[in-house]
Amino acid sequence: MTNNKWNLTDLNVLCAVVKTGSFVGASEELGMAQASVSKRIADLEKSLGVLLFRRTTRSVQITSEGILAHTRALQVLDAATRLQQDVSSARIRPSGKLRISTSLRLGRNYIAPILSKLAKEYPELDIWLELVDRRVDMLNEGYDIDIRAGDVTEPHLISHKVVKSQRMLCASKAYLERKGTPKTLDDLALHDCLLFRQRDQMLGVWRLQNNKEESAVRITGGMGSNHADVIHEWAEQGLGIAMLSDWDIHDKLAKGKLVRILPDYTQQTDIWAVTPSRLTYSATLKLCVEYLIESLQSGPHALPVSSD
Repeated sequence: MTNNKWNLTDLNVLCAVVKTGSFVGASEELGMAQASVSKRIADLEKSLGVLLFRRTTRSVQITSEGILAHTRALQVLDAATRLQQDVSSARIRPSGKLRISTSLRLGRNYIAPILSKLAKEYPELDIWLELVDRRVDMLNEGYDIDIRAGDVTEPHLISHKVVKSQRMLCASKAYLERKGTPKTLDDLALHDCLLFRQRDQMLGVWRLQNNKEESAVRITGGMGSNHADVIHEWAEQGLGIAMLSDWDIHDKLAKGKLVRILPDYTQQTDIWAVTPSRLTYSATLKLCVEYLIESLQSGPHALPVSSD
């Protein structure tokens, strides 16, 4: 009965003895004490249940079993080397399918161009980007990464912070000239509010923070949509007040297309990269998540979030 308690080091010692023709030569080749070489060969012989070498005071001769063991050892060591190379290559060159979900405007304006650059750098990736204004079920729908705004409440998911972000109230100058500017949250009841069911937002209720105190404001309005582009367009056309993300209206505020109102009130909606498993389980997933986060934090496609 054999005892297969040998390892790759034992096989390296075996090959070194065959290559150099002696235990002394193997010890010099490997930088190992001669006594250690002798012990490893003896242990390997005991484990395999055969004699690998015939020792005399002047020479070491390999047996027929030793020749077979040497041939197989070379194959095993070659396979181990290729395994290391393949895994290292996968760590450097990600490949395979990558399914990503995110919201419409975040996906089209930021994630899509980042993924375009990612695909050019790593053509072995097979990328699918799903744009939806709803919270996806990552496990059942098979997504690898979800870029989302707001808290991650699912206990089985792993969240990775991208940037701090917030939603804010805004309207066009034309609307404010026609309807007046709200001074308090209660004033919102007198205004046309554009109802938008965002991924994590309850229809008809805006939850806003002021000095870490949260207020739930029930709002009404004659127009609503589940599509972010529609809400943006209606807000710019002066049809009502909207609550939109800072990164999404940065340019519109700078150009005067929209005006921020009740600036003391915001809704904290940080951006997260969410995965169904820890990044240590997949080198490809780890690289892609880190690539997305880094690109959203700095560079030409960084999210222009507010500093307050």
